[in-house]
Amino acid sequence: MTADFDQVDFFSDESLNEDPYPYFEHLRSKCSVTPLPHHGVVAVSGYEEAGEVYRDVETFSSCNSVVGPFAMFPVPLEGDDVSEIIERYRHQLPMNEHMVTMDPPEHTRERALLMRLLTPKRLKQNEEFMWRLADRQLGEFLADGRCEFISAYSQPFAMLVVADLLGVPESEHERFREGFGLSPSPGGLGDEEGPGLNALGWLDDCFATYIEDRRREPRADVLTDLAQAKYPDGSTPEITAVVRTATFLFAAGQETTARLLAAAMKHLAEYPELQDELREHRERIPDFIEEALRIESPVKADFRLARRATTVGGVDIAPGTPVMLLNGAANRDPRRFECPAEFRLDRANAKEHIAFGRGHHSCPGGPLARAEGRISVERILHRTRDIRLSEEHHGPRGARRFEYEPTWVLRGLRRVHIEFTPADD
Repeated sequence: MTADFDQVDFFSDESLNEDPYPYFEHLRSKCSVTPLPHHGVVAVSGYEEAGEVYRDVETFSSCNSVVGPFAMFPVPLEGDDVSEIIERYRHQLPMNEHMVTMDPPEHTRERALLMRLLTPKRLKQNEEFMWRLADRQLGEFLADGRCEFISAYSQPFAMLVVADLLGVPESEHERFREGFGLSPSPGGLGDEEGPGLNALGWLDDCFATYIEDRRREPRADVLTDLAQAKYPDGSTPEITAVVRTATFLFAAGQETTARLLAAAMKHLAEYPELQDELREHRERIPDFIEEALRIESPVKADFRLARRATTVGGVDIAPGTPVMLLNGAANRDPRRFECPAEFRLDRANAKEHIAFGRGHHSCPGGPLARAEGRISVERILHRTRDIRLSEEHHGPRGARRFEYEPTWVLRGLRRVHIEFTPADD
């Protein structure tokens, strides 16, 4: 397979979709920073090297974080420093309105607006809602003794948690559930066009109505707090900026958590002894969540664009080079994590994973995803026994079959069929 890996196109080859980890190991065996034969990409598979790129916002722009090597500029990225070209044309790149593609100081300002919402007090209130929601969601299918877990639990749970965090009234949750599902996955294999300029535009109208209403007639609710939030300099954001903060959190919050929960459930179903361990020692569930994030990072690849010539891991990187940060590879770097392909509940440094990125763009919803994972696993283990994978859908042990989202950006199961015995509360 080595020769094949040397020529494989990560952005279109479906053979990597089910299990990309041998490919990641091959890249790292050559060098933790490796030029690829396609699209001028330099891939970063090493833990330390990925952290270095994440933290260096002066050298690496996030303008292409969503579209990767397919960021199209109307002029060549030539010269010793391409920062001026990036700033002149970044408004033409996909998702340019959202903070995920912004660089400081714009990113710093927009992130501050988001953090006005993700306060410890608000997160605590949201966590109280999670406990109720988890039991309500489980109640919809427990009596059946089986379900397709993503559609029955992780997708609606993740969506409604973020809806509550944003202050969408519970009376309107059912409308959200009926109208919105998990966002289409970006970075489809073989798709070189990428998402539209604002792929989350379908949510804008919904949240614009909420924000405009609260600015006209403030209420004692979370949406009003969001509508009246100020930038750090005291200025009032345009409604569009507030709306896109809300829509991005709504979509991104679902993506990460729904995939985390699916991966966690797959692992629990494969290892009955782990279920027993966590039922007996529920204080270890947070450790389980961290190791699940490390071994199956929801973000497979993140991107940066080199502004100027630099060196990472001893490899020269030219201005204008798209740099691919392989979180899933970095989290299995044996220089950082012993026997990285093994799931270890007692792994001492599991929390050092970079599933949520690093630096300025570290995922602000990380604490939210962790809480969702912890509460979901606790309630599922409390209300079920003998969770197992459906052999009808996934095959017998030793010959399992799973489908993953066909994307080079995310690592996510498409379906997880489970069977279980409802517990007597």
